[in-house]
Amino acid sequence: MQSLQELGFEVLPSAANFVFTRHPQHDAATLAAGLRDKGVIVRHFKKPRIDQFLRISIGNHTENQLLMSQLDLLI
Repeated sequence: MQSLQELGFEVLPSAANFVFTRHPQHDAATLAAGLRDKGVIVRHFKKPRIDQFLRISIGNHTENQLLMSQLDLLI
């Protein structure tokens, strides 16, 4: 969560195995597609009120590092 926040993401509080997050300057659908192109899968919902959020499952250390490195390139 801290790493996402350092990239400018708003991260909603979570007690689950995923975080719900959005970036105020980047479209969620575009971020999800860019991550998918790099082999990183996150959930994006085309529904009112949550269409700018990504649902990101918590992975292992290596998976989380890959996510963050790819997000760093997209942001």
